[in-house]
Amino acid sequence: MIDRPQLRLRIRRALRRSRIVVLLGPRQSGKTTLARALVTGDSPNYFDLEDPASLARLEQPMTALQGLRGTVVIDEIQRRPDLFPVLRVLADRKPLPARFLILGSASPALLRQSSESLAGRLEIINIPGLSLAEVGTRSLNRHWQRGGFPLSYLARTNDDSLTWRRQFIQTFLERDLPQLGVSIPATALLRFWTMVAHCHGGIWSSADPARSLGIGESTVRRYLDLLTQLLVVRQLQPWHENLAKRQVKSPKVYVRDSGLLHALLGIRSERDLLAHPKAGASWEGYVLEEILKTAEPDGAYFWATHQGAELDLLWMSNGRRVGIEVKRADAPTLTPSMRIALTDLRLDELNIIYPGTRPYELAPRVKVIPVSDLPGLGA
Repeated sequence: MIDRPQLRLRIRRALRRSRIVVLLGPRQSGKTTLARALVTGDSPNYFDLEDPASLARLEQPMTALQGLRGTVVIDEIQRRPDLFPVLRVLADRKPLPARFLILGSASPALLRQSSESLAGRLEIINIPGLSLAEVGTRSLNRHWQRGGFPLSYLARTNDDSLTWRRQFIQTFLERDLPQLGVSIPATALLRFWTMVAHCHGGIWSSADPARSLGIGESTVRRYLDLLTQLLVVRQLQPWHENLAKRQVKSPKVYVRDSGLLHALLGIRSERDLLAHPKAGASWEGYVLEEILKTAEPDGAYFWATHQGAELDLLWMSNGRRVGIEVKRADAPTLTPSMRIALTDLRLDELNIIYPGTRPYELAPRVKVIPVSDLPGLGA
């Protein structure tokens, strides 16, 4: 496995200052490996809610947890949302004999009681798949093709990686969702997720998927929100300025992991990827996800007008406005759309990310940055 020392250090620091720390990320993203670096799986302080033995130990949760000392790990917490009120009581003890590291594969909104029960008591750390910084920029093409799930990225061959991703999608839809109480048929949700993949990087409209699936637009929005809450789809929200221009108000959609996107699109190899009509959109989504992993901005949006001006990513950090454009070109140029974004959005800087090797300044406040420099972009 690939070591993730920065994440481990971040978790240790969080446990020193917070009573409850939540590791939030999609299934198989490496949360359990990180947790077991702190508490071994055979420790009485480790509870895996997919393990019948752990479930039996937690039949009386207050009795099972109140005598433990040190760091206590509860893995796959979304399976037992009834534990949140118990954790609130245990986290309020003085002195505090134990701190809790809980692992979840769904957003706080889907965990229902967490925001109410643990308000002011928890710290959330997002655990995405392996980042470009963790695998190394020399592995850029492999990382883009296979995605960041450790078992997909580390598979022996491309075929093995694709098989793993297809099995992940099947298991996710047929086993994991029903265990979360989701009653949508797996075949319907697979069709919908595939439609999202074909819309990857585009402005979302519920009308076409609704017609194709024979369901209402409100149901389509519910499906999209569900996949977003399960951390496999990103809805990038639009930014609005007080401008005398009609601005796009619908979100853009992305399949968050490039490897899952390629599996849903039937892309088997790097050659298939480069020849595919969605190659440019895939590259855009891959770069944006890597930027968001690294920079962790205060807020992230896209911007577009009905007149054709657009900006792939806009983020706010320390009072500054930073714009990002992703270009799969050897020598990007300053386009009219970029000039409009610089002026209308009052950008402090605009970074153009491209697959070349040399950084350079294109114009005042405009830099061209190689994708290999992404790991240092948020530094």
